[in-house]
Amino acid sequence: MKGFLGLIKQATPASAGGDIPDTFFFSTAFADQGIDASSMVPWEARANEVGARRLAAGRGSKLLEELWSRDNFMARLGRDALQRLEKFLDFASLPANRDVIRQDEYGNFMLVLLSGSIAVDREQPWGERLHLTEARPGDILGEMSLLDSGPRFSVCTSLTDCEIAILGAQALDEMMATDPALAASLIALLARKLSRRMRVVSARLSEQQS
Repeated sequence: MKGFLGLIKQATPASAGGDIPDTFFFSTAFADQGIDASSMVPWEARANEVGARRLAAGRGSKLLEELWSRDNFMARLGRDALQRLEKFLDFASLPANRDVIRQDEYGNFMLVLLSGSIAVDREQPWGERLHLTEARPGDILGEMSLLDSGPRFSVCTSLTDCEIAILGAQALDEMMATDPALAASLIALLARKLSRRMRVVSARLSEQQS
């Protein structure tokens, strides 16, 4: 959580009209940590690999607003902020049985599931795949790597045809520059949701190992 709190603290001055520090960019964070560009899996590459197709922005935006308006955390953004957020997102449809996120890879994007179902699993060192949860519409996937530039924690596989929203590092940088108040609010809410989810996952893993 310290890393997330640092992100929020750095974002706050910009929301008051200050400049974003030169070192605070999500799109270059992986390189700043010495991660080779060839190890990165951007959304464009993954979309091509899994056969994703562009989804009409109007449909994607409507689904996102409906889902997050009912979410205890994300509803705090408010309708105006959600509408401002949508211009930073890409929307796509995804076939069933595709690994949209793979464990231990480096990826600079996160997803919001808009329709369909995605399995979230953790591959164990001995080869077993532990089922952690099944993502539901409105759930966020992949935000941890986007925020802290670390490897993916789990593998996320579409169980059905899905519709998704995608937020990439470059778009998040643009949000920081053009709408810092929105970026700070989004980062704070993502960190809270992620912390809650990781506590649940930690408890699940502990149960499996006991």
